[in-house]
Amino acid sequence: MMWTLVLAVLATLSCGITVWQHIVARRFLLHQKAPPLKETQAVSILKPLKGIESDTEECLRSWLTQAYQGQFQILFGVARLEDPVCPVVEKLIQEFPQVDAQLVHCQSKLGANAKVSSMIQLRQAAKHELIVISDADVFVPPDFLEQNLPLLTDEKVGLVNFFYELARPATPAMHWEAVAINGDFWSQVLQSRSLKPIDFALGAVMITREKQLQEIGGFEELAEYLADDYRLGNLIAKRGYRIEVSGNVVECRSNPMTWGEVWRHQFRWARTIRICQPGPYFLSILSNATLWPLLWLCAGRSAMTAFIVGFFLLIRIFTAAENQRLLTRNNSHLLWLWLVPVKDLCQVMLWGLSFLTTRIVWRGIHYHVAPGGKLVEVA
Repeated sequence: MMWTLVLAVLATLSCGITVWQHIVARRFLLHQKAPPLKETQAVSILKPLKGIESDTEECLRSWLTQAYQGQFQILFGVARLEDPVCPVVEKLIQEFPQVDAQLVHCQSKLGANAKVSSMIQLRQAAKHELIVISDADVFVPPDFLEQNLPLLTDEKVGLVNFFYELARPATPAMHWEAVAINGDFWSQVLQSRSLKPIDFALGAVMITREKQLQEIGGFEELAEYLADDYRLGNLIAKRGYRIEVSGNVVECRSNPMTWGEVWRHQFRWARTIRICQPGPYFLSILSNATLWPLLWLCAGRSAMTAFIVGFFLLIRIFTAAENQRLLTRNNSHLLWLWLVPVKDLCQVMLWGLSFLTTRIVWRGIHYHVAPGGKLVEVA
């Protein structure tokens, strides 16, 4: 009886947390268009690149076709000039001669984090005070700069980051990951923000200033860390600046992924969050709104328990579906709602396994993640 009562409380708690996350998600102003400022600001865009995927050219082109009246510079960084992305970048630079764009050979290895190593070298070529850092697989609308650079006019804002959607999921495995990203992740960030100011950054796109980079010691302070985006936001927040989340959503596009590829991606992500925020990550298991109701059902085994558990699961599926609709503004995910409880149960395994190993594979390189998030390359 005692275990049944405990599981009933945990099931109710997990459902309550799910509803809480959905409420803060609904209240957040997504996809809102703001009137552009009359005065524009010059900006440098840093794009570390490695390899090429089917949507790489389209994603990069979206940055070159910005309908922005101010000055903007785009720096594409590669570690090797033999990288297959180089011909694509050169083609785009020739296609848009009016844009201040440049391919930069970031040949020096300046830390364990290869992406940050490129960012350090790209920053040396940046001309402007405002700095945008963006992953290669990010697609943005033509008014992205016009809509979001004004958020940095407030000197108390040290960094602006963005929610992102996994766009165009092409396989069942990617639809499973879309539940995690499009349905859960952004609402969990907003839940955290409802408790305390955000003190981290989301890495798909970040906008900051040269001033803030100088104050924290530059990208060099991130070069040995796995979660460079988290650390960048955290260092800026510790300097007393506010970390803002824009209401504009960017798209992350990638090649079709198998179950194994998605699992490895989610596993690396789980270990990253566990290392960055060990306490909140440990407690995050309490929000699993499929695990605890099902455990309660196994312990209770009554018609009333089954009815309540069924109701809780419907709430879980409904809120996940609504969160995805709010973020993506479409209902293409509805055929994949059966993956919501599957994702939750798989999340239990990811949560447990993330505490058992400190090894990751990133961009084909094996690392050990030391306490605090530092990367140590291993054979």
